[in-house]
Amino acid sequence: MPVHATTAATIGELGRSAKQASRELARSSSAERDEAVLRAADLIEQEADRILEVNAEEVGRFAGSGGDATALDRLRLDAARVAGMAGGLRQVAALADPVGEVVEGWVRPNGLRISRVRVPLGVVGIVYENRPNVTSDAAGLCLKSGNAVLLRGSSSAVATNAVITDLLRQGLEKAGLPVGAVGLVEDTSHESAVEFMRLDGVIDCLIPRGGPSLIAAIREHATVPYVLDGEGNCHVYVDAAADLDAALAIVVNAKTSRPGVCNAMETLLVHRGVAAEFLPRLAAAIPAVTLLGDEATRAVLLSAGTATEADYATEFLGPAMAVAVVADLDGAIGHIARFGSGHSEAIVTRDLATADRFAVEVDAAAVVVNASTRFVDGEEFGLGAEIGISTQKLHARGPMGLRELTCLKYVVRGDGQVRA
Repeated sequence: MPVHATTAATIGELGRSAKQASRELARSSSAERDEAVLRAADLIEQEADRILEVNAEEVGRFAGSGGDATALDRLRLDAARVAGMAGGLRQVAALADPVGEVVEGWVRPNGLRISRVRVPLGVVGIVYENRPNVTSDAAGLCLKSGNAVLLRGSSSAVATNAVITDLLRQGLEKAGLPVGAVGLVEDTSHESAVEFMRLDGVIDCLIPRGGPSLIAAIREHATVPYVLDGEGNCHVYVDAAADLDAALAIVVNAKTSRPGVCNAMETLLVHRGVAAEFLPRLAAAIPAVTLLGDEATRAVLLSAGTATEADYATEFLGPAMAVAVVADLDGAIGHIARFGSGHSEAIVTRDLATADRFAVEVDAAAVVVNASTRFVDGEEFGLGAEIGISTQKLHARGPMGLRELTCLKYVVRGDGQVRA
């Protein structure tokens, strides 16, 4: 039995504990928070066998209940993924601490010295599905940035999440910090989810990590501020001026390297001038992927299925993708504007002016030129393990690292000034 388990705690009790802990973390030193994260990393390595044993039981139950392959992949841990969790925590600990950073400062004519300083958000709530590695990633980022974190995972991973949370709390205790800074809600009922989303006065920022049903629930029920980690209906546009060898490698990687993640490509757009040459090469390169295309695509690829408008709006998260042949750059930009989710969009072209227009006119959190959408990731961007990828435009957009877990406070220093 984990020595720091939170099973018996109600959501309210966890919230009050996290709120108190957030105040203590706000006055802790960067060195203390780093120590907590590093000790948790050591404990995860030391307890890897225990984590894997519990996870294997949950994977077996989930598979036996008919869970789909994509969700099963997200749930399953192996030795490499557990090592990656520990490595991710160490990477976060090594990053520069944003807390206390003076972003700008100025002096008014009356002598008042005004500065804007980064401070923690306070208590961050994370709702996520099936991915136990999010437990350590999210907690590490929150602790490093001086925030307490409340975690609510899915029922399929509750035991694995509990073991990882226990180790994180032990790391906090060893560093002399409050264990309440990491809390896990183990009641995975619908009622508890709604209660969690309505912890006004406790959760300062709620971040959901999941599919459309979770996002819809957040929009319907949440009364606390939230940042949406939205779905990734990502596109790659192969331009008439593309290097087709490079385009083939990029598209294959974007779709097949890990199709069940949000930065995987879901729709391919191909300029009509290169479609007849490119599409047969692509189909031969990814025979296991089901291609659904428009009339122009099917004229080239007789084996392709018929794509509907719903297909172009779908985040498949598996071995299927939609394909459309477009007349020009405007057609590609228009298609993305209509069907894109604002996550990540890519273009392959050797024409600089075309690339620049795409970068300026496509509305997305990340625009990628001549590279795979799979690079849109906090670690790949050098931010350390991300807490999510925001598709919103307020507070945070794109991969959310440490700075996105802080806000700005005005600090005004005077020597007795009063306003006339």
